[in-house]
Amino acid sequence: MTSTPKNYRELEESIHTDLKDRMSYDKYLHLPEILNAQHLRSDQHDEMLFVIIHQASELWLKLAGHEVEAAIRNIKEDDFRHAFKVIARVKLILTQLTQSWSILSTMTPVDYLKFRDTLGPASGFQSYGYRKLEFLLGNKNSKLVEVHRHDPDVYAELNRALVEPGLYDVVLRKLHDVGFEIDPQMLERDFSLPYEANDSVQAAWHRIYSNPDKHFELYELAEKLVDIEDAFQNWRFKHMYTVQRIIGNRMGTGGSSGVPFLKKAIEVSFFPELFGVRTLL
Repeated sequence: MTSTPKNYRELEESIHTDLKDRMSYDKYLHLPEILNAQHLRSDQHDEMLFVIIHQASELWLKLAGHEVEAAIRNIKEDDFRHAFKVIARVKLILTQLTQSWSILSTMTPVDYLKFRDTLGPASGFQSYGYRKLEFLLGNKNSKLVEVHRHDPDVYAELNRALVEPGLYDVVLRKLHDVGFEIDPQMLERDFSLPYEANDSVQAAWHRIYSNPDKHFELYELAEKLVDIEDAFQNWRFKHMYTVQRIIGNRMGTGGSSGVPFLKKAIEVSFFPELFGVRTLL
C-alpha cells in the first residue's frame, strides 16, 4: 500500500468536473477574449508588461467610475452608509492602481525605447476611463473631450459626464438641503466648467468640522472625500514619477510635454475647501 504524499490534495467528489454546455469560470469572465487581447506590435519582451499593466488599469478605472456613480446616487438618496462603502472601495482601487506603477517601473528606459515608437500617437492621455473618473470627481475641462471625437459612443458618454453634477456638486447640494447656506451660484452653475473654491462652502465645512458630533454623517463624508483625493494624488504622483524614471523629459507619445504636463495635474484639487478648512480649525 502506498501512502498519500503530504503535498497531495485529493479532489473532492462534489467538485464539478463535467462543464460541457454549462457555465464555467472562463465563460463567465470571457477569459478567452481578455487573455488574447494582448496584440504586441514588437518582439520585445517588456511590451507584454506594458500592455497588461495598462489593460488592467483600464479595468480598475472602469470599476472606480462605476463606484463613484453609485456614490452619487447614494448621496442623492440620503443613503450615506452605502456611499461610505463605495467611496472606501474607490480609495482602495486607487491604491491598487498606484501599486501598478511600481510594477511598470521594473521596465528600464532602454527596454521601453526598444518598442516605444510602435505606439505612434497612442497615449494614456487618451484613456476615457480615466477622463470619465476625473469628470465624475469634478475636474471638468471640455477641451479634453475633443481627443475622443473619433469615437461617437465614448464622445457622447464623456460629454454626458462633463455637463452633469459631479460627486462634490451633489455633496454641496446635500449641504444646502439640510440647512447650510451655500451660494446659489454654486448649486446652479455650469457643471461643465472647472470647480472653483467658494467662501460659503468653506464656511459650511468649518461648521461641520467644528462640531463633528452634531454633523457626524457629513463629517464622515468629508473625510471619505479626502481619502479619495489623497489616494488619487498618490496615483498621479506615482504616474508622473514613473514616467520621469523611464523617459526623463521626453515628450509624451500623445504630444504632451510629458513630465511637466503630469506635474500640473498634481496641483489640481477636487475638493479644495476640505483642505482649506484644516487651516481654519
